Formats: sequence, C-alpha cells, structure tokens
Amino acid sequence: MNSVQTVVSQTSPPQKSFLYDPKVRGIFYQVVVVAAIVFLFYVAATNAIENLQRAKIASGFGFLNNTAGFDISQTLIQFSAAGGTYGDAFIVGLLNTLIVSAIGIFFTTILGFLLGIARLSKNWMVAKVAMVYVETLRNIPLLVQLLFWYIAVLGALPQPRNSLEMGAGFYLNSRGLFMAKPIWGTNISVLVGAFVIGLVGTFVYRRWARKQQEQTGRQYPVGKVTLALVLGLPILTWIVLALIGANPITFELPRKGTFNLAGGMQILPEFVALLLGLVTYTAAFIAEVVRAGILAVSKGQSEAAGSLGLTPGQTLRLVVIPQAMRVIVPPLTSQYLNLTKNSSLAVAIGYPDLVQVFMGTVLNQTGQAIEVVVITMGVYLTISLVTSFIMNIYNRRVAIVER
Repeated sequence: MNSVQTVVSQTSPPQKSFLYDPKVRGIFYQVVVVAAIVFLFYVAATNAIENLQRAKIASGFGFLNNTAGFDISQTLIQFSAAGGTYGDAFIVGLLNTLIVSAIGIFFTTILGFLLGIARLSKNWMVAKVAMVYVETLRNIPLLVQLLFWYIAVLGALPQPRNSLEMGAGFYLNSRGLFMAKPIWGTNISVLVGAFVIGLVGTFVYRRWARKQQEQTGRQYPVGKVTLALVLGLPILTWIVLALIGANPITFELPRKGTFNLAGGMQILPEFVALLLGLVTYTAAFIAEVVRAGILAVSKGQSEAAGSLGLTPGQTLRLVVIPQAMRVIVPPLTSQYLNLTKNSSLAVAIGYPDLVQVFMGTVLNQTGQAIEVVVITMGVYLTISLVTSFIMNIYNRRVAIVER
C-alpha cells in the first residue's frame, strides 16, 4: 500500500503556485487596468470641477434651455434667434450633419462602385481615366478640396442678378442653387401611405422571387417590380389625387427679380461644396475597396458564368459582385464612418453642421466646454456605432454560408 502511494505521488504533476496561474494573473491585470482607468477619470473629473468652480462657471446641462440669440443659415426645423434655445441649435446642427452624411453616403457609394469597376475595364481609356481620378483625389487633402469647390468653383459663379437659368425653375448663382419648393397639402398622408405600401410590397415580392429562384431556378424581374412599387405607385397615386382636385404637393417656383431671387428653395453653396468634396474624395477610396473585392473573386467564377451563356454584365452583377461583397463590406463601413466624421471639416467653409454650430458658436457663448465636447463626442460615437451595427447586419447577410 505504501509503495502504491509512493508511485502515485511521484507520477502526479506538481501543484502550481496560485500566483503563477495564467487565469489568476489575467484577472489580476485586468482589474489593475480598470482601476487605473477609473482613477484617471476620477482625477480628471475632480480637476475639471475645481477649475470650473475657480472660474465661476456653472456645470451641468441647464444651458441647453437658454435662448441662443443667433441665427443659423440652414435649418430643417423652425429656429429663430429670438425663440430658439441652445438645445434647438444642437438639433439643427445635428440634422445638418446627418443630412449631408446620408446624402454623401448614397452618392459616394454609387460613384465609388462605378470607379472601382471602371478601373478593371478592358477599355484602356476608361481604366486609365478611373486610375487618374483615384490616384489624384485620394492624395489631395480633403480640406484643400473643400476650399477648391467652395472658392474656385462655386465662388466664381455670377451674382444673383445674373443667375444662370437651368430651366424648370432652377437658378444657379454665387448664393447657391435655387429650385422649386414643395408645399405639402392635406392629402400628403395618402401619398406617404402609397410609398409605405410600395416598400412592403417590394419586401414581400423580393422574398417570394428569391424562394422561387432557389426552388425552380427561374428569375423574376425584381428590379423592374421594385421601381414600379416604390416609385410608380406613389406617382400614380399623386396623378389620381391631382386629377380629382386633391393635389397633395404643390410647388413654389423661384422668381427672378432685379437684384435677387424670391421664393422657391435655396440650397446653400456651403452645402454643395461640402457634399461635392466628401463624395468625390471618399469615392476614390471606395473605388479601391471595390477593385480589391472584385479581384478577390477567382477568375474561374467568371469563366464558369461565361460557359453558361451569361453576358459580362450579368456575370458581374449576378456572380462576381455578390461574392466580392464579403470582402468589400468591412472596409466600406470604415469609409462610411470616415465620411461622417470628415463632415466636421465643414467649419472651414461655414456650413452650419454640429461642430460649427454647437462646438463653435454655442461653446463660445456659454463657456460650457466640457458639456459641449462630451455631447459632441457622444453624438459622433453614436452615429458610428449605429452605422457599424447596420453594416454588420448586412455583412452577415452577404457572407458565404459554409455547409
């Protein structure tokens, strides 16, 4: 019995010290790092509170309810210097940032994909023009491009009295683009309802068409039906309502006067310059992302599609692009985030975005530097997280499912 215990004691592994356990050390290091971060935040907050008290600056977010006392050139909501608060100014700046980011993402995606495909074109001229565009614009700082569009291009336009008439109620001058202003009628809800029905119908039809293709191999005109439901149905509803005298939308056209234009809707040159700069600059990077994604797809896929009788356009749209998207989406998300954050450069050309309105005018008037900076950082962080969340959902949908 004693010999057996001796053998067991000799073959059993030695006991590790508690301090040398990898799990224990990992937990210990994490606790130390978290404690150090908490301590640094505590020291920073304490120091900030003492400095604010010494400078007799009130802390908190109560300043958002105070009257702003300044005007904003572009507002998507009702805002005036006399009645608008700092909180309203924050909302105005936020909406201006969101609108330019959303429109910029839409157009830069289209332009970026076209340029990326053009770079791989078999036509020598098309490929070289796309290459020159990409290599030129992505190597020029965005701020320089914004100033170019604002000063050299839009600043050279004529004065309002000599506005360029572009037809159908469009006028272009140094103060921006003047166009017809839509006026919503009482029956606009009917038109919105038709649009919502078109979206729901499109979703149902696309799911049905996909199932039919998986089961039978037959393809249905998804694109044409989508256009008919999303655009055709609201337009048809609009025509019917107009014929029965219940027009849901009327337009106020700009009128050219002696010295200026009256009526209509004005799109500021600052907005146009910012949008053009963001779209053309970011599209150069997206083009390279798209080109890399397409090149990541094996040439055998294109050869197999050609052997089945698919045209080059069908091969690109149905075979290559769907497989390339799994490579394109992650860096494409980064470019969307860059576009949104780069919109803060609008302060250089005077576009009233969140940074120019809130971190500029509001901060200077109130002196609430910490609150204003924290709110602004939180807004951009939230926008980035929401964008990443949506793109991650899409990335999971286009990812290849292994069997």
